[in-house]
Amino acid sequence: MNQFTADVVIAGCGPTGAMLAAELRLHDVRVLVLEQDTEPASFVRIVGLHVRSVELMAMRGLLDRVLAHGRQRPAAGFFAAIDKPVPRGLDTAHPYIVGIPQPVIVDLLEHHATSLGAQIRRGCTVVGVDQDDEGVTVELASGERIRSRYLVGCDGARSTVRKQLGIGFPGEPARTETLMGEMAASAPAEEIAAKVSDVHRTGNPVSLRPFGQGIYQVVVRAAGVSDRAAPPTLDDFKQQLRAFTGTDFGVHSPRWMSRFGDATRLAERYRASRVLLAGDAAHIHPPIGGQGLNLGVQDAVNLGWKLAAQVSGWAPENLLDTYHSERHPAAADVLDNTRAQTELLSGTPGARAVRRLLTELMDINEVNRHLIEKITGTAVRYDLGEGHDLLGRRLPDLDVEQGRLYDRLHRGRGLLLDRTGRLTTGGWSDRVDHLADPAAVLDVPGVLLRPDGHVAWAGDDQRDLEVHLARWFGAQGRRP
Repeated sequence: MNQFTADVVIAGCGPTGAMLAAELRLHDVRVLVLEQDTEPASFVRIVGLHVRSVELMAMRGLLDRVLAHGRQRPAAGFFAAIDKPVPRGLDTAHPYIVGIPQPVIVDLLEHHATSLGAQIRRGCTVVGVDQDDEGVTVELASGERIRSRYLVGCDGARSTVRKQLGIGFPGEPARTETLMGEMAASAPAEEIAAKVSDVHRTGNPVSLRPFGQGIYQVVVRAAGVSDRAAPPTLDDFKQQLRAFTGTDFGVHSPRWMSRFGDATRLAERYRASRVLLAGDAAHIHPPIGGQGLNLGVQDAVNLGWKLAAQVSGWAPENLLDTYHSERHPAAADVLDNTRAQTELLSGTPGARAVRRLLTELMDINEVNRHLIEKITGTAVRYDLGEGHDLLGRRLPDLDVEQGRLYDRLHRGRGLLLDRTGRLTTGGWSDRVDHLADPAAVLDVPGVLLRPDGHVAWAGDDQRDLEVHLARWFGAQGRRP
């Protein structure tokens, strides 16, 4: 008999791995997270949680903690850094971005996972993966072997798990390179804003986004593609700022500095039997628009309940395969929009012309909203077949009886929102909650929400509801 150390081993404890661990623990799955770094990252890099990720934090009861450490910013100006206002009609109760230090959000998600019972082991480097019909054996650099029922690779762009599985990672290598960092600037804020605005009109790739107290996030095109293992220097930033703007703005005292290329790759498949991929292990792209961390967290919330159902024995047939069929196209769409943004920032005459045209088009509210919804993740609609227009979309955080809709999703269970008072979850009540609320602001009699907040069914027919309950939540009766 195989002795399993855990039901699921997760390689990598970044935001994706930590969020996935917490999602699994909501369903009592035994989780072990292996992180190769012995200590959390010490550099203070500000990342942005887009609208959909903010919504997921609200769904799990984490939003107040996130907001306590973050800074709200308007959900605007993210597509190719084209400066436009927040579009009217964003379908969300959370129309903002949260800027938050990456170590803080990672620590918050780790604490969330461990408070639910996840185990995290640092200083553990995965070097080998072997699987059979019953489980997965993970080999560490120390020689230790760990046995689990499933393994999820959340181990970044150079994923050992992906390579061990032999999963292809097609795409384009880096053609250009960009410098990014956070540092102080001695030039007056008004001078910086005016100069950057002038540079944006020329289409040159320079950005200085203020964080307050004289600190800026600085983004500027590098002189060429170099060895990414070598971090950039402050002189590199100064040289490139002067090349594009005529001044270096007196930048000094960097908090952190890095370089990134425009390599764009997508794993051919997200699942190989008992091993799955999530986050940067499954997809990489330039950080234009700040979508990477968000895409990984959204992977985790899509996968968590499905993998838990598989481990717990109540998963319907092919439920786990829907992780690939839903998230692979979502990542492909992000890769395409970052490719488009990269071209718009390339500075070539053709790109500048297209950028000027798009800047005009974004004065049309529907165009601006369409692009912002892409960037912020609220436009994602999973292909769940024929049905109501809501099918496959995420439902916003509605006002419901005694609070907000997302407050009812903290436990990571399904939810039947019933305006008729006649519907029932029946034999699925151990997996799906029921909220009867005739006053809910919804234009359909009832909706069935999956644990990730996406609509799995809409209507008022009990028999049709039961078909969809079985499709997403397995057979009636107590789970094994």
